[in-house]
Amino acid sequence: MGCSRLPTSASMAAIVLGFLVLSGLPEFAAAVTRHYTFNITLHNVTRLCQTKSIISVNGRYPGPPIVAREGDRVVVKVVNEVSNNVTIHWHGIRQLRSGWADGPAYVTQCPIQSGQTYTYNFTITGQRGTLLWHAHISWLRATLYGPIIILPTSNESYPFPKPHKEVPIIFGEWWNADPEAVISQALQTGGGPNVSDAYTINGLPGHLYNCSSKSKDTYKLKVKPGKTYLLRLINAALNDELFFSIANHTLTVVEGDASYVKPFDTDVLLITPGQTTNVLLKTKPYFPNSTFLMAARPYFTGQGTFDNSTTAGVLEYVHHRTKLPPSSSQNNLPLLTPTLPPVNPNATSFVTNFTRRFRSLATAKFPANVPQTVDKQFFFTVGLGTVPCPKNMTCQGPNNGTKFSASVNNISFSLPSVSILQAYFFGQSGVYTTDFPTYPPVPFNYTGTPPNNTNVSTGTRVVVLPFNTSVELVMQDTSILGAESHPLHLHGYNFYVVGQGTGNYDPNKDPANFNLIDPVERNTFGVPAGGWVAVRFQADNPGTCMVHALPLGCPHKLGLEDGMDRTGWTAT
Repeated sequence: MGCSRLPTSASMAAIVLGFLVLSGLPEFAAAVTRHYTFNITLHNVTRLCQTKSIISVNGRYPGPPIVAREGDRVVVKVVNEVSNNVTIHWHGIRQLRSGWADGPAYVTQCPIQSGQTYTYNFTITGQRGTLLWHAHISWLRATLYGPIIILPTSNESYPFPKPHKEVPIIFGEWWNADPEAVISQALQTGGGPNVSDAYTINGLPGHLYNCSSKSKDTYKLKVKPGKTYLLRLINAALNDELFFSIANHTLTVVEGDASYVKPFDTDVLLITPGQTTNVLLKTKPYFPNSTFLMAARPYFTGQGTFDNSTTAGVLEYVHHRTKLPPSSSQNNLPLLTPTLPPVNPNATSFVTNFTRRFRSLATAKFPANVPQTVDKQFFFTVGLGTVPCPKNMTCQGPNNGTKFSASVNNISFSLPSVSILQAYFFGQSGVYTTDFPTYPPVPFNYTGTPPNNTNVSTGTRVVVLPFNTSVELVMQDTSILGAESHPLHLHGYNFYVVGQGTGNYDPNKDPANFNLIDPVERNTFGVPAGGWVAVRFQADNPGTCMVHALPLGCPHKLGLEDGMDRTGWTAT
């Protein structure tokens, strides 16, 4: 029993914390079963005047949408026709009793090898809105990604005015080089991976880049005056949090990570890797005789290099009466540009204020079921440390004798060669241990002067949780090798963001300010640079689930697992 050996280049640029909970849950009836086939193939794509072969689904970049209604069963047959091992993760899907379908390689499944197929089978329960799917092995998700659109049940409507049209807007990153070669080199040297050459909107970089035209390489959103559009924003970028704005237009936020929120207006929003945000765009009631730039650029708080560029699309109004004559074509209209926050940490105050505006609807129909009391409390420090450079090698960490290594509570996660879920299900020993520290082994001033010893240990170490445990998890950023923001994603669960702050978390004072009434419910959230975030969730989902954060500026991982006794475990 076992998986094929994990290639060096197949590591994720992330912190990985795995959770395992085993127990029985009732069956959920699916309204409709929707079948999809994903053929993983190579096809040529030209961007920035360079043509290269990329890995894609059904020859599309970005990939095709998964469209279903709440309660539907989704069956996706994945056929791997490339030489790379592949898995697909359905980012944000709860995967109730379908842990085998979650997708992270060597956590819930062995990779799909070349020439092989795997069928993902899951039911969408209690969710509606926008999510995404992407590859979950190595850096294949640089090109393997697409939207998941979950409509309300057929007899339900949105808790906001019905839009005239719904449009997915997917942010991504583009490398002229092979992303697999980029991550392979970073893993070998222990330095930060080379940054992308461009950001993209729906696969197009926009005309602000060299050798990128406004006509062929820029996404255009055509709208009519006096209409309301639902934009389904998805950040599928590999590493970077992004600001987004449309010139001279206000956006109304109505949903985050497939959970409705109290609507609020904003001119600029922030979206982290893996997050989704639905917004309403109300167009002007008249033809404005202008076009409007839609722009996205990074929010960066670390000390390494990053892609300091801007991707752009164009919002174009379609004249409601007659076609414009050539002299008044869209190309001749003024192009208005938005104002985005600064790229550097000076934007942190904007980010903090923006993220705090998200609140759950907390109504009888859409309640905020945040645990009012907790059974287990965990405190995880997250940041960069170092591991020794292998003998007879020169590395690119803080010095040439070390590699950068991300860690949680000073543990850097090592992927096993056998799926953790498989090992648990079949009782295979030696794959992981259950001794992950739930508090830092050595407390220190987390956001103050860093300690002299930056070494971290490695291992496949996990934490065990009983089924249905109420959990409070505090994630604390550290300044060991520089404070930076760390987007956190929890597989198999949503969590409630009950608190966040700057500096060191104070367990005696900060809980008094927790929001236990209408906290936002998400599956991905950013640990603030030089600060902390507190989340709560109910461990009610059997399976092997991870929580992982990125970016950390270098490609390493950490891990934790949540599990219980074997009673009532089933998998479909």
